[in-house]
Amino acid sequence: MGLGPLVREALSEWRNLSLGDLRFLHRTEAELMLMVLVALSAILLIVRLLMKRLPGRHSIVLPAVLTALPRSRGRLLVHVPWLLFLSGLPFLAIALADPYTALVRREVSYPGRRIGLAIDASSSMETPFRAATLNTRGETDSAFFTTVAAAERFVQRRIEGKYRDLVGLVEFGNEAYVITPFTNDYDNILLSISLIGDPVEFQRFPDQGTIIARAIEVSVELFKAFKFLDASGNLLVIFSDGEDTMAAIHGRSLEDIVQGAVDAKVPIYFVRTNYDRGKGQHIPDDLWIPAVEKTGGEFFAASDEASLLAAIDKIDRVSAGTIQVNEYSSQRPRFSIFALIAAACLTGAITSKLAVPYFQKFP
Repeated sequence: MGLGPLVREALSEWRNLSLGDLRFLHRTEAELMLMVLVALSAILLIVRLLMKRLPGRHSIVLPAVLTALPRSRGRLLVHVPWLLFLSGLPFLAIALADPYTALVRREVSYPGRRIGLAIDASSSMETPFRAATLNTRGETDSAFFTTVAAAERFVQRRIEGKYRDLVGLVEFGNEAYVITPFTNDYDNILLSISLIGDPVEFQRFPDQGTIIARAIEVSVELFKAFKFLDASGNLLVIFSDGEDTMAAIHGRSLEDIVQGAVDAKVPIYFVRTNYDRGKGQHIPDDLWIPAVEKTGGEFFAASDEASLLAAIDKIDRVSAGTIQVNEYSSQRPRFSIFALIAAACLTGAITSKLAVPYFQKFP
């Protein structure tokens, strides 16, 4: 981890830390070490006072300074290194005591989004879609495996960023199934995507048709189940070949289903993976483009690998909201934050004293 991320993590930890919650594993050892340091300092001071000072060796002669001359306003700044050193000692003492927090529940905020991923696993997804960079697992160049690889790439982009998203996964055909509810465990999501992308599992998927509206309906219900309706940062990403012209399901019109996404504040980003067909060149596009744009999302016609990667990048750059989660820890070490502050103070004191001529002057 670089210095920048380490400092940001330390600042975040410090803001959420209560000194009253601290426990110490080595309190006695730290107290004993401090007592030894104080005793050694006192002994050295006494020895220094008792040493016989020789004229010309231990003393220097200064010219008389007229009392009428005004004193410099910045004369006290020469003590800054000493003050930095003293400021670092309490943090060093706490760090030596090996602090930790016991069972703690706290609500913290992170940048991120609540992302629903819906992947089309219908039989129409077996059509070719060449993507040499994305689809590297050895499966056939079908739209399904390229789509699975694109979903994995999107999640990996989120991992590489500074986000702590809550991600849910839905697989759909004629019906839609929640594979993984919302979780901030990226590894769990990647594993789930990998499992549904297994060729054997793909062939066993029972619903071979494509009803995208059903995926929207189930995904919005998932947002409702987790009570995300009033939260900012909701997002539904649909990967499908768009081979669906159904305007109603189960007695509900597509307009009604899309309105449900609007009411739930879930914008839809539709990545249509249909090789060599641009935007508007596929008959169902006329149905889905206005439906998606009504939610505040965007329709992407991924006609080749380059346009598919561009769609992933653009969705990843959509402004992030804020994720509030409850964190629980049974015993969390807090040594690093105090050691870092102590090291910063002591390093600043030594550096300023040795490297800055101003701090080497007499007061």
